[in-house]
Amino acid sequence: MQLTWSKKLLAAATAFLFAASLAFAQQTVVEEGKRKVKSKVLPATPDLARRMGITGKVKIEVVIAPDGHVKTSRAVGGHPVLVQACLDAVKDWKFESAPEETTQMVEFEFRQ
Repeated sequence: MQLTWSKKLLAAATAFLFAASLAFAQQTVVEEGKRKVKSKVLPATPDLARRMGITGKVKIEVVIAPDGHVKTSRAVGGHPVLVQACLDAVKDWKFESAPEETTQMVEFEFRQ
């Protein structure tokens, strides 16, 4: 009988953790009329932000090399707890190629 309760408890805990990870949904906005994103990585919500219920927007300015990789990035605004996760994620983004280096803004939104 105890084995059944432990399985139920494990299943409930797993479902709760999955729902909690979906609760911190993220949305990404890239400036229109600029270079299109070919591949992107969403930032992982930091544990501290999840525990404290920190939400909000983070704006990142990215400099994109002609071949489409992110050359540099810097935070323009946002909660300090969320900024580093966004900077780490945007490093792995790839944009369409262009004849010259371009700069554009990327906005991430962390919601509960």
